[in-house]
Amino acid sequence: MSVLRRKLLREFAQLRGQVLAIGAVMAAGIATLVMAQSNYHALSQTRALYYGEYRFADAFAGLKRAPLSLAETVRAIPGVREAEPRVIGFANLEIDGYDEAVSAQIVSLPGAGEPGLNRVFLREGRLPAADDEVVLGEAFAQAHGLRPGDTLAAVLNGRRQPLTVSGVGLSPEFVYQIRPGDIFPDFERFGVLWMQREPLATAFDLDGAFNDLALMLERDAREGDVIDTLDALLAPYGGTGAHGRDLQMSHRFLDEELVQLRTMTRMFSAIFLGVAAFLLNVVIGRLIGAQREQIALLKAFGYSRWEVGLHYGQLALLVASAGVLPGLALGAWLGRGMADLYMEYYRFPFLAWSLQPSVLLLAFGFALAAAVLGTFGGLRRAFALPPAEAMRPEAPATFRRALSERLGFGGLLDPTARMILRNLERRPLRTALSVVGIGLGIGVLVTARISGGAIDRIVEVQFGLAQRDDLAVTFTEPASARATHELAALPGVQAVEPFRAAAVRLRNGHREYRTALQGLPSQADLKRVLDQGLRPVEPPAQGVLLTDYLGELLAVRPGEELEIEFLEGHRRTLRVPVAGLVGEYLGVGAYARQDTVNRLLGEDGAISGAWLKLEPQARAQVVRELRDRPRVAGVADRSAAIEGFMDTIARTLLTFTLAVTLMAASIATGVVYNSARITLAERGRELASLRVLGYTRGEVRALLFGELLTLCFFALLPGFALGYGLSALLIHGLATDLYRIPLVLPPSGFAVAGLVVLAATVLSGLLVRRRLDRLDLVAVLKTQE
Repeated sequence: MSVLRRKLLREFAQLRGQVLAIGAVMAAGIATLVMAQSNYHALSQTRALYYGEYRFADAFAGLKRAPLSLAETVRAIPGVREAEPRVIGFANLEIDGYDEAVSAQIVSLPGAGEPGLNRVFLREGRLPAADDEVVLGEAFAQAHGLRPGDTLAAVLNGRRQPLTVSGVGLSPEFVYQIRPGDIFPDFERFGVLWMQREPLATAFDLDGAFNDLALMLERDAREGDVIDTLDALLAPYGGTGAHGRDLQMSHRFLDEELVQLRTMTRMFSAIFLGVAAFLLNVVIGRLIGAQREQIALLKAFGYSRWEVGLHYGQLALLVASAGVLPGLALGAWLGRGMADLYMEYYRFPFLAWSLQPSVLLLAFGFALAAAVLGTFGGLRRAFALPPAEAMRPEAPATFRRALSERLGFGGLLDPTARMILRNLERRPLRTALSVVGIGLGIGVLVTARISGGAIDRIVEVQFGLAQRDDLAVTFTEPASARATHELAALPGVQAVEPFRAAAVRLRNGHREYRTALQGLPSQADLKRVLDQGLRPVEPPAQGVLLTDYLGELLAVRPGEELEIEFLEGHRRTLRVPVAGLVGEYLGVGAYARQDTVNRLLGEDGAISGAWLKLEPQARAQVVRELRDRPRVAGVADRSAAIEGFMDTIARTLLTFTLAVTLMAASIATGVVYNSARITLAERGRELASLRVLGYTRGEVRALLFGELLTLCFFALLPGFALGYGLSALLIHGLATDLYRIPLVLPPSGFAVAGLVVLAATVLSGLLVRRRLDRLDLVAVLKTQE
C-alpha cells in the first residue's frame, strides 16, 4: 500500500465524526432525490405502459345526441385513426346499509369484436353478458366491499333498476377516479360503472345514438386541427367542445402530480447539495490548512502537485460517498412507501416501480457534485502551495476587541462571553457560513411545517366562508326556476339557492382556458365569492368575476374585456368586461349573476342545480328524496368534500412534512456538530492553556457550548427569513389550476424549528464533550517548531 493511500485511510478514520455528520446530510439529500425521482419514473413509466396496452384515447368530445351513422363521418376526418361512439350517463345508486348520497358515471362498453378505446382491465370477474350487469370501478367496489355477484340499485334517467356486479375493473380513463367538478376523490360517494351499450342507450333514450366520442389520432396528426373540425361537425348535435388529453380530468391530475414531483426534487436536492458542499468545504479546507507542512514535505520528497491534489480529492470523494448507500436505501424505502400511498389514489393495475440506473447515477452524481463544489477552493490551495511557503507556519490570527466592546458594552459581558464573541468575529467568513448553514436547517424546518397552517386555512376559507351549503344538487339538464320551489318544499330544507353553470372557453388574445361560468343568485349566502381580504363580493350586474389565478393564466386585469365562447346552447361568443378578481384555493372559475348568465345564453331563468341548507336531522330523508328524482344527476355533500380533502391532501402533506422534518434536523445537526468539531480541533491549544491557567472543565465547556449556542442564536432570524422564502418558492412551484396552497406560517412552525435546532446544538455539544474533557494537556501544548 502506498504512503498516500495509508495517509488517506488514516485521515478518513480520524474524521469519522465529521464523516458521519456530512454523511447524514448527504443521505438525506440523496434520499429526497431518490424518493422523488423513483416515483416520477414509476408513475411516468406505468402510465405509458398502461395507456399503450389499454388504448387510452388521444381526444374526447361530449355532445347531446347524434346518430351512430355520424361516427363514420368522424372517422373520415384527416388525422383520426379510430373513433368510438359511446353513451355516458350519470345515475344515483342505492347500496344496502349505506344511507349517504351516492352517484356514479356509467360508461358504455364497445360491442363484441370491437377493439375499443379506454379498455377495461378486469381485476375480478368478467365483462357484462346480460343487460342488467355492470363492471364496478375498483376504488368504489373496495370502499363498499362489493364483489362479483353482489347487487345494487341504480336510478337511471328516473327509472329504478337493479344491477348485478359481473366484475371489478380499472380503466386508463379513470386512473384518478373523481366526480366531475370535484377536486379530490370520494370513493364511497362516487363510482364508475361500465355497462353494455344497448341497455345503457335504452335507459337514457339514446337508441341508435351516442352522446360521447373517444378518438385515437394518427401519429402525425395535428390535434388542434382535428379538434376544430370535430367541434364544427358536432355543433348541430349539441357538442360541448372536444379536447385532448391535457383537459381529460384523470390525466390532468396525474400530470400535475408529476410536475410537483419535479419541483420537489429540484428544490430540496439543491438545498441538501448546498449544505453538503458547505460542510465538505469547511472540513477539507481546515484539514489542508492544518497540514501545510505535510503538503510541503510531500512536494519536497518528489510528490507532484497533481498527486497531492488527487490525494485530497480522493479524501473528499470518500467523505462524500459515505452517505450514498444509506441515502439510496432510505430513498428506496421512502419511495416505495410513497408509491403505495399513490396507488391508493391513482388506480393502476400494476406499478412499474424500480430503482432506475439513471436514478442511481444521479445519486452518485449528487455526491460528486457536492465533493467538487465543496472542495474546489481547498484543492486549489493544496495544488498551488509552494513547498518553501508551506514550510513556514501560518501568520497568527489578529486578535482585537469584539464589536460589542468597541461599542462600549464590554463591561456588561463576562470574560467567557468576550472570548466567544472575539473568536467568532476574527473569522467572519466561517462564522457567516456556519450561520447560513444552520439557517438553512431552520428554513427547511419552517417550510416543512407549512402544511398544518395551510390545511386549516383552506378548510376555513373554502368550506367555512365560501361554501356554506349542506348539499349541492345538480340536474341532468338545465331546469326551469320552478325546480327551486320543488326543492324548497322538501321536508327539512331550510334554504335553497339556485345556480346556472355553463361550460365556456375564455379567451384573451392567444391565451385561452376552458372552465365553467357559474351564475349566482343575488345576495347569495350558501355559496359566496371572496376578495383578497376574504370579504364576500356580490357579482356585478354587468361583467364577470375571475379567480386571481385564472386572471394570471389569461393575463387579464379588471376593466379589460374577455371573450367568452359558450360550449352549449347556441354556442354564442361574446365579449364581456372583467369586473374584478376574487380569491380561491380550490380550482379556478368565473362568476357572474345568474340572470347575467341566462341573458348571455339567451334563455329565461334556467338553472343547473341548487345549494341546500338543511336541518341537522333531515339529511338522510332529503338524500332519499333526491335519489329518486329523475332530473337529479348528483348530490354532493359538503361534509364529505371536507373529509375527502383531509384524506387526500392532508395525508400527503403530513407524510411529506414528517420526511422533510427529519431531513432538516439532519442538516442542523450536521452543521452544528461540524462546527463544534472544527472549533475543538482549531482551539485545542487555547482550551488546554485555559485549563493549565486554572479554568475548570465546566468553564472550558462553557466556551465551546457558548460558541455553538451563539451561532444558533445568530442563525434564528436568517433561518426564519430563509424559511419564509423557501415556503413562498415551494408554494409558487406547486401552484396549479387544480388547487393552490396558501402561504400560512403559524408561530408554532417557527417555535418548532428553533427547538429542533436547539436540540441539535445540545446533542452536538454532548457528542464533543467527551473529547473536550479528555484533552491531553501536555500533548496539546507541545510547540511544533
